[in-house]
Amino acid sequence: MSENNNKNLPLYAVIFAAIAKLYFLLTHHIQEDAFITWRVAQNLLDYGVIGFNGDTKISASTTHLYVFVSYFFNLIFGKENFIEPLLILNTVLFTIGSLFLAHLLLKNPWHKAIFIFLFGFLPPSIKISVLGMEYGILFFLEMALLYYGFKKEKKWVLIIFPVLILFTRIDTVIFLGIVFLVDVFWNKKVKWSYVLGGIFGISAALAFNWFYFGEIVNNTIVAKKLAYDRIYTLHQDLEYFRLNYGNLWGMLKMPGEFNPFTIVIALFELLCFIFLIRQREKRNYFLWIIFLFAWTKQIIFLSQKSLFDWYYWVPQILLFVPVLIFVLEQKVKRNWWLASLIIFYILPMLAFQTIHSIATGNGEWNYRRSIGLFLNMYEKDKKQWILLEPAGYIPYFSGLKTIDEVGLVDKQIQEEIKKDKPNYLLNTVKKRKPKYLLSYNNLFEGKNRFYYQTHYKLLNEFRIKNHLQSDNKILEKIYKLKPSGTDYNLYEKIKD
Repeated sequence: MSENNNKNLPLYAVIFAAIAKLYFLLTHHIQEDAFITWRVAQNLLDYGVIGFNGDTKISASTTHLYVFVSYFFNLIFGKENFIEPLLILNTVLFTIGSLFLAHLLLKNPWHKAIFIFLFGFLPPSIKISVLGMEYGILFFLEMALLYYGFKKEKKWVLIIFPVLILFTRIDTVIFLGIVFLVDVFWNKKVKWSYVLGGIFGISAALAFNWFYFGEIVNNTIVAKKLAYDRIYTLHQDLEYFRLNYGNLWGMLKMPGEFNPFTIVIALFELLCFIFLIRQREKRNYFLWIIFLFAWTKQIIFLSQKSLFDWYYWVPQILLFVPVLIFVLEQKVKRNWWLASLIIFYILPMLAFQTIHSIATGNGEWNYRRSIGLFLNMYEKDKKQWILLEPAGYIPYFSGLKTIDEVGLVDKQIQEEIKKDKPNYLLNTVKKRKPKYLLSYNNLFEGKNRFYYQTHYKLLNEFRIKNHLQSDNKILEKIYKLKPSGTDYNLYEKIKD
């Protein structure tokens, strides 16, 4: 193969990896919170307001930039057809981001091509690409900042990209901060254009929140902190970490409290990182950035009791980067190392994610979406309210105004949590009188049963067991192997 074709190998890998990954679209595995962002985008389209329920402003989505991107995709493709094009964009941007990462860390075009492909089929990479969240765009922006801003030393990138990154997620201040610290330590000087970009980025994000929503911090952060806040002792903190690190630090969730698989992989990642930085190459600068960022973000979010999977996707794949480089650059028995990695890790992880996506897609798209579609057909008045949790699929497909139990999409419930947290749901129902209640529990049992029996009737029971059948026997086995979904009871207010 000619030298020019060799140089193009990474680009070919980007195209091939992006196309190959699109089969995951068939699983309909889309993250619940993506539908919150998309409803916010459609609310902007319909009412001209960034909100969730009509003309009420609220930062119900964690990401501002992705709301605007989703808005334009709704505008261009229509509400019925925008999802697939947007997921394709996320996949392409993530894969281009992996190309930038390969350019930062590898020299050999073949190594870059193999890296892009294997990196792209790790479970978190698949989830970043096709689950509908903002991390495809975010990963692209972060890797572009490192490549063009710190490798190619484009000053305009150092100023503009921090603004875009922080406008995507405010918690990216962790990433930008680690980059700054490593750069100062490594180069013994300050890149003032980058400092300016950071100041602009923080100022733009906070100013937008303040002048548009009247708040400094996104409502989603405030709501989660309020709803999930608990006081822990040091012993409880350590126990909490022990119980949860394995399912969030690694790529494979396992039942039980002890996850030896994650420990083995974490140790191997650390050993590979140490082996690589001992080589004293220029790329160590970027290895330190991605490895320190990944560890820092994991520790911060675990310490803050943040158990949402998507916070850990980018750190999970970045921690695995030294393993891929270590294997690709083996001088002795490299093919053996590579074959072992593919056979014993990449392919099993790909199979795991495929089964997981098929099962979860059934539980979310086929089951939870059906509840929203039922309500959409049953209730024609879209000004009616429903109280439920979570606020993704069902509000999106029902079209009803929504009160979620955490307060992500409705601030009034946060006031009830502050007043009387143990009874805030009942107090909200009494005060707001939503027409529909959707609950995991049987509301006609328990201490508040008399109120619910008096004012509401059971309209429908939704059971996940009724959605575990398929004409395809393989799919049916997967559905039953890993049933995904929660039983719901739907209540309708009795007319006065």
